[in-house]
Amino acid sequence: MKKLDLRLLRLIKNSKGQFIAITVLIIIGLIIYTGLSMAAINLEESIDTYFNRMNFSDLFIEAVELSDGDIEKIQQITDVSKVEGRIVVDVPFKDEDQDAKVRLISQGKDKEINKLYTVKGDKNIEKKEVLMLKQFAEARSLDVGNDITLEIGGKDIIFTIKGIVSSPEYIYLMEDEQSLLPTPKKFGVVYMDEKYLEEILGYSGVYTEALVTSKNTENLEVLKEEIEDQMKGSKIRRIYPREDQLSNRMVHEEIKGLKQVSSTIPLLFLGVAGIIIAALISRMIRNDRMSIGVMKSLGYNNRKILAHYTKLSLSLGLIGSVIGILLGSLLANQMAKMYLNFFNIPFLEGRFYPEFTLYGIILSVMFCVLAGLWGARKVLKIDPAESMRPDPPKKGGRVFVDRIGFLWRRLNFSEKMVFRNIFRNKKRFIFLSLGIAITFSIVIMPFAMLDAMNTMFDKHYTDFQLMEYNINFNRPMTGDVIEDIKEELQIGKIENKIEYPFEIINEEKEKVVTIIGLEENTEFYDFTSVKGDDIELPKKGILLSEGLAKVLDLEEGDNIEIKTFNNDENIKVEVKGIIRQSLGSNGYMNISQMREEFIGSNITTGVYINSDEDVKNRLDDLEYVSFIQSTKDMINIYMEFTDLIILSLGIMLLAGGILGFVIIYNSTIMNIAERRLEFSSLRVLGLSKKEIFKIVTKENAIMTITGILLGIPLGLYMIKYLESMYSTDIYTLRVDISLLSYLGSILATVIFVIIAQLATYRKIKNLDFIEALKNRIT
Repeated sequence: MKKLDLRLLRLIKNSKGQFIAITVLIIIGLIIYTGLSMAAINLEESIDTYFNRMNFSDLFIEAVELSDGDIEKIQQITDVSKVEGRIVVDVPFKDEDQDAKVRLISQGKDKEINKLYTVKGDKNIEKKEVLMLKQFAEARSLDVGNDITLEIGGKDIIFTIKGIVSSPEYIYLMEDEQSLLPTPKKFGVVYMDEKYLEEILGYSGVYTEALVTSKNTENLEVLKEEIEDQMKGSKIRRIYPREDQLSNRMVHEEIKGLKQVSSTIPLLFLGVAGIIIAALISRMIRNDRMSIGVMKSLGYNNRKILAHYTKLSLSLGLIGSVIGILLGSLLANQMAKMYLNFFNIPFLEGRFYPEFTLYGIILSVMFCVLAGLWGARKVLKIDPAESMRPDPPKKGGRVFVDRIGFLWRRLNFSEKMVFRNIFRNKKRFIFLSLGIAITFSIVIMPFAMLDAMNTMFDKHYTDFQLMEYNINFNRPMTGDVIEDIKEELQIGKIENKIEYPFEIINEEKEKVVTIIGLEENTEFYDFTSVKGDDIELPKKGILLSEGLAKVLDLEEGDNIEIKTFNNDENIKVEVKGIIRQSLGSNGYMNISQMREEFIGSNITTGVYINSDEDVKNRLDDLEYVSFIQSTKDMINIYMEFTDLIILSLGIMLLAGGILGFVIIYNSTIMNIAERRLEFSSLRVLGLSKKEIFKIVTKENAIMTITGILLGIPLGLYMIKYLESMYSTDIYTLRVDISLLSYLGSILATVIFVIIAQLATYRKIKNLDFIEALKNRIT
């Protein structure tokens, strides 16, 4: 082994704590990069394979009714490969728990689109036999052979579970866009024989939905328009492509989030590691100034000496990247399995992607080598003869605080030393303060995200929606139905509503959303603008949720077109306001305008109720009631997920803590090494090791306070970035950080600093002060 390489090993051995800390940063960065990147691709590949095997529909058509003739019309369109009709209806699930409902979907033996994956049992069903979605069966501890009771058409009918299945349509089990979190115990999907369902409902040759596969998936928008033209005047409610299917959208939003995290967070960790490496090597160059002069005198040129120190950073990059990639690959497999269970995908397409290994090593080595070269650049300026003399001491002088007489006179000796050292080592002060600022900004994110989640659900179900019960009917009813409901129970407040899907068009952009018709002076919604001002529901015009307005690029005062399949021409409506809405994307109109222009006079599709009575038990038996949703239940569902949310945010907190620890630890160790002579002199003057440690602690305390103050605006900027990155038309992330979260973030940052500070105490305790006075080179 070459002499310089032996010297390199000695350098690593003498500073192993620092090198381990830096390596940990690189490892974490590479774990996140390879682990999340490969997990995202494996998840995406698994979903694509699942969709292909199950022949997942390219287009979905929802309608009031579709006849066999309508299905045949669609089949005749050139680009249509296959079209199948089906009946979909939501019905109560009869159990001790009266809150559950199931989506009943007809299943024929010859169905080829959205095929079901059999998990258990047999998928060939006869009358009074059903297939049950896996998530619902597991949540309710149901199995093949168990009997269940469903209320269909006002009658309680007992069915036997013939099989447990998975469906590509319900990878992520959500009832609607405003649910966001899966509630498999409250909502499930059941498949039953199509002929028998037609018989029960009296739907002979009539369907409520159609599934379409295309010969040319590149032109789905063109095919959609052809179907719309062909079905003009029919009772179609909406047509949407696979990418807008709710479950599919949620899964791909998660994949998108994984890819964004895997491409940004590793750069932060590697960047911090690079800065520390540059500072570490720069400090080594200063301490090895005389040794470098000797090496140059012995014939080593600048290139060899530069390569010697760069090897140090290269070794860190290689070791960190190899360990990080190995651990990241293991994590990728485990994460993919976790996602498959969470999203209910029956099989995993797990592969190892060597390109991520290569990219990871290149990325790590590039950061480390560039940092090493930057830190070692002063080697080029060292003159052999000049290096034999020690560096001249830095020019002294009064510091900024020294000029503030009334303050300076009140400081004791050690406190004056603290301020002098801070202002005479501005680079170290700036580096450490920025490091703590980055730590604080990362630490505050999990607290902010928890606030955002609490705000999202709490404000949506308590401040935005003011109803206690949201009741949907299984068919359009007349507004007089309110009188029937009033006879059933004592009601505080009740209002009609209309919920109907329409396509909103803004020039080239379009989106199918549910427009909600409300009473003019509704007491069940509190609308506020994006600026926080109160907004009244207009007599004419429409209010749009913030997420929807962003997707369609709309502002207040713009005109939109609303497409209905009952009219030959689209209806133009003015946007009267953009409102805050955390969950879901909707338009809101006056119910009178909706009835007049879209639905028909005196029509209602549901009601909102506030009542002290047990609304669910009292109204559940009404044959036209499809489902009763309680606001209290929705909040309770969110509370069930808080443990999982806190766990994931805890991981973010730990990552921020590790980052802060490494920055503080390395900076303090370098500070102690550079000031060995100074500390030795203080020992001669009578200061104890504990007093010297207190001086270092006070310096770090001032820099911690400065870092936290800098970290607050930096953290807010990063949170705003998260808001824009994670907000979609399904949900809008709005972070209002509470005082408690600020205090928690400050406390966590201080704890991480204290841990790092305590880890450096041993260095001061074991420092040989006598040797330091005798020797001035490493």
